[in-house]
Formats: sequence, C-alpha cells, structure tokens
Amino acid sequence: MNVAFFSAKPYEKPFFEAAGAGAGHAFAFFEASLSGATAPLAAGHDAVCAFVNDRLDAPVLEALKAAGVRFIVLRSAGFNHVDLAAAERLGLPVARVPAYSPYAVAEHAVALILDLNRKIHRAHARVREGNFSLDGLMGFDLHGRTAGVIGTGAIGVCAARILAGFGMRLFASDPVENPEMRALGARYVPLDTLFAESDVITLHCPLTPQTRHLINAAALAKMKTGVMLVNTSRGAVIDTPAVIEGLKSGKIGYLGLDVYEEEGDLFFRDLSGQVLQDDVFARLTTFPNVLITGHQAFFTREAMQGIAETTLKNLADLEAKGNSENCVWTAAHHA
Repeated sequence: MNVAFFSAKPYEKPFFEAAGAGAGHAFAFFEASLSGATAPLAAGHDAVCAFVNDRLDAPVLEALKAAGVRFIVLRSAGFNHVDLAAAERLGLPVARVPAYSPYAVAEHAVALILDLNRKIHRAHARVREGNFSLDGLMGFDLHGRTAGVIGTGAIGVCAARILAGFGMRLFASDPVENPEMRALGARYVPLDTLFAESDVITLHCPLTPQTRHLINAAALAKMKTGVMLVNTSRGAVIDTPAVIEGLKSGKIGYLGLDVYEEEGDLFFRDLSGQVLQDDVFARLTTFPNVLITGHQAFFTREAMQGIAETTLKNLADLEAKGNSENCVWTAAHHA
C-alpha cells in the first residue's frame, strides 16, 4: 500500500520502516503538515497517515478523497482534529492508535509534577552558573497530599499508580469508573470536590465538547490557592487566558503543560531563531512557576514502536476487510 505521512519527523521513519518490513508498503514522508494547501501531495497514495496537529476538516478530506485516498490512519490516540461527519459522508474510514505506551505519558506527567515541586530546572540552571543557594527552591512533600486525576483510562491509572506510590491520597473523576483506580484506593468524587480538595490536579481526559475548557475561571475559583495543575492530555481542555489570570492572582501555584490549545503553529518545529507570534503562549513563558514541554510526553522508544506497529496493523485490516478494531468511523459501524 502507498502511504503518505504528513507532519513526518526524521525520528519516525526508522520505526515505521522496521514495522513495515516485508509488508510491501511504499512510504512517502512529508515534513509539511496536512492542510488544504498540502493535500495534493497525497495524490497517488492509498492512505494518509496524519498526526495530532494535521487538519482533517471537510475540505481537506474532500481533497484527499478526490486524490484517490481510501483510508485515513492517525498515529495518535486523539481524533478531535478529524471531521468525522465528513469522513462518514465521503466513505473514508478513520483509524487511530488508542494505546501505545500509557506509561510514557503518565511518567512524563509525574516528571512535570516533581520538577515543578522541587524546582529542578531552576536549580540546574543555578548550579551551572556556580550558584548553590537554596533560596526560592523549597518544595513540599507529596506524601500525604491529595492528587486529583481527571480521566481514568490507561494513562490516568498509570499516573495514579505512581502517585499512590508516593503516598498521595487519590481523587478521581471520569464518566466511567475504572476498577483499577478503586483498587489503588482512589475515590471517585464530583468534579467540584476534586477541585476543592486536591493539591495536585493532573489531566488525562480526551478532548470532547464536554471537556473543552474544563479548566476555566469557574473551575479555578473552586480550587485551593496554590494548586498544582498539570496537563498532558489536550491543550483545549484548559482555557489558557483563565489560567494566566489564575497564575497572576496566585490561585495556581504551579503549572505544567505538555500541550497547548494553539500548539499547531508552534510545536514539533524549531522556532529558536524567530520571534514568537503567539502572545498568549509568550505570556505563559514569563512565569517562573510554569514548566512547558513541546508535546513530548508520548516520546519514548517503546511508544514510537507501538504507534508504528498499531498504525500498520490498522492499514492491513482496512485493506483486507475495510474495517479495523481501532476505527473511529467506518461504514460497517453504520450498517
């Protein structure tokens, strides 16, 4: 099968070539993100493989269909960037990677928690300059504190397991309760209770109409003053201007982000020689108690291998039977 990869990075190619060895695939890796302007690059390909910040709205999907594309495979778990109604109308099955390494994302979330608490990035910078003062570096014991886990799928459970190992009390929120969370001693509570009683809140929920701007001014008003907030899920789960106000007022004492609502124009590229045009993001970087990474929580060898293997299995299933267990839309689902 001929597959066009968009938003492709050099580090991805070896994993997909290894996973596809002997399968008869032909891969074309385009560094450009998928959009209306770049969709013609998919001409002559059976499938398009897209990433989290590629555009898959109705006009792009129509262009792909016109170019002869039959399948859309996502090398991500999230699919909020896909117009599923348009995909249904055009008869384009869409398959995702629902799980690759939940440990990767969970461990990164906890790394942000530890770094923010103990100010490791600031201490490292000081020591490199010969400054061994401890002023301003005091943290707090995680042991005995309360962690609120929003979203208790595979990633949320992995994060909760680590936090439980620190001796934290666990509160959880999810429309579907996970027995694994209860086995860790977590209590499912209303969001208002989780907001009010958590010292650390970590977000592991998908982006849906219900979770968009879940963390907004009203939610922040219910939280403890000095709360630690960490987001490794999707950027739009947080209302960024409201969070900036929370940082300015001191309501938020620590903020760790691996995702950002408008990250499509920023992340996964080197902009070090340019002036950032996003004033909201630039404002975030001015706070000393904010730690931002560029959507790297998933980025481990194990996760990359899992993404490649699942993506190519999805392609094989789609080609063989027009369906896949990881489809978020197929004609078979609507039969």
